[in-house]
Amino acid sequence: MTPRSFLRAAVALGLLALAAPGAGAPPAAPKPDAKAATRQKLKPGANGALCLDCHPQFSDRLKMASVHTPVRAKQCTGCHNPHASDHGKLLSATGGAACAACHAGTVPAGAKSVHEPAAKGECQKCHDPHASATAGNLVKPVGELCASCHQKTAEAAAKAKYKHAPVEKGCSACHLPHASAKTAALLATDVPDLCLKCHKPDRPTFAKKHMGYPVAKSRCTSCHDPHGSNQNGLMYAEVHSPVAKGMCNQCHEPPGSAAGFATKTEGVALCNKCHNQQLATMLDKGRVHRPVLEGDACLTCHSPHASRAKGLVKAGGTALCGGCHSESVKRQALSRTKHQPVLDGDCAKCHDPHSSNAPLMLKPAITVELCGTCHNYQKHSSHPIGEKVVDPRNPNLTVDCLSCHRAHGTEHEHMMPFPKTTDLCVKCHQDMKR
Repeated sequence: MTPRSFLRAAVALGLLALAAPGAGAPPAAPKPDAKAATRQKLKPGANGALCLDCHPQFSDRLKMASVHTPVRAKQCTGCHNPHASDHGKLLSATGGAACAACHAGTVPAGAKSVHEPAAKGECQKCHDPHASATAGNLVKPVGELCASCHQKTAEAAAKAKYKHAPVEKGCSACHLPHASAKTAALLATDVPDLCLKCHKPDRPTFAKKHMGYPVAKSRCTSCHDPHGSNQNGLMYAEVHSPVAKGMCNQCHEPPGSAAGFATKTEGVALCNKCHNQQLATMLDKGRVHRPVLEGDACLTCHSPHASRAKGLVKAGGTALCGGCHSESVKRQALSRTKHQPVLDGDCAKCHDPHSSNAPLMLKPAITVELCGTCHNYQKHSSHPIGEKVVDPRNPNLTVDCLSCHRAHGTEHEHMMPFPKTTDLCVKCHQDMKR
């Protein structure tokens, strides 16, 4: 051991690593030894008070409303090595690893959902490690802090005609800041239990608004926007016609019936009562999307009550389609050249979500025509493509856009299946191979 490394070992307070479960960090080192100062023969105050001689600006920080405990105790060596370090600012470890020495239980093991900064050990995105004017050493007040990352949600809530009272008080009324052990979306408790803390379903007004149906165990967020809405009752922007008209019994058994909240029929038969023409058109095509007819049928992709999105779809393209087609979504994420419709989550730009006469549920049967709706290659010289151009690699195929490009992307430029253009060209033009 060199003298320098020996000195580090003598004064270091432990390299800390575990920021959050699953974050990929190495195991945490032991906590600092409380008797280290005695062994190291430090001068009085050398653990931190002496630091103020060179860092006088921290004297003012000690007067702030919220001061980190080791800073208030003038124990700078709780986080910093006073002599040397492999990490910036002489920290004993990087990122959340230093914080984990004292805050090891911030993210519980096996948490259902973890806030991204906490998962990555990026504690300083939300907290000032020394002092702050905001409780919890937050760098900004709670609402303002959350809005700095969740801008769209915050703006929509601010513009909403009908406000949700907990949102006005701050996000922490419903969400946990670091992780949730049992629920998704960092919720303190799951819906409907979370909602029932404020809303009492046994009250006459509540029962009347819900047409007498026993909704106490229903998922409130299937109809209501918890962040605010322009619709009365915090309903989502798009509301299914029977729901908007209060005609719940069009799909459900009457309230108080022996069947309870059950629907009158199940699967596609339920939707067919009103949407029979649409279903007839779908089934008239050669290829039908499996969710249209199997399992929950239409309800696999559409909400029966209300939704933020048009067509009552449950989520945006990438989130919705990615539930089944996860490999296609992952492929785009890894692609060096992004295909705009896939990047935007606009799967329906190229694919019909219900049925089609073309392979891969493509909208036009001819790939060249589909790509031509966005790409103007047909207006200038290009490689010969189309129904009259036979693919030399397979006489049963013709040359089209997909002969050279992959619509969902590749790890190579221009969505090509090979790293170099020549690698692709010589597959057909073998006489040019060198």
